[in-house]
Amino acid sequence: MMLKPSIDKLLDRVNSKYSLVILASKRAHELEAGSQPTLDKFDSVKSVGQALEEIEAETVINDPHPEIKRARMKQEEEELKARKEQEQRELEAKVRRD
Repeated sequence: MMLKPSIDKLLDRVNSKYSLVILASKRAHELEAGSQPTLDKFDSVKSVGQALEEIEAETVINDPHPEIKRARMKQEEEELKARKEQEQRELEAKVRRD
């Protein structure tokens, strides 16, 4: 049984139980995938509990434009991949010089 954060406090932040479940699920998946947490300390050790704590703290909100968020996340992922490839090329070039 979930005692904290309370469902009443969470529903003050999100307009329906359905939206709360979807938001918590998506945020939990993001946390498991390595996304940076928005809080310094969590009471819960599980990602769903941490997602609910972030929702309660209003550091995570229901995005009114999910398409824009997906496009931004895809662009960030591509930029990260390009940076890693560049670092790899620089490392290989350094090894060849030495």
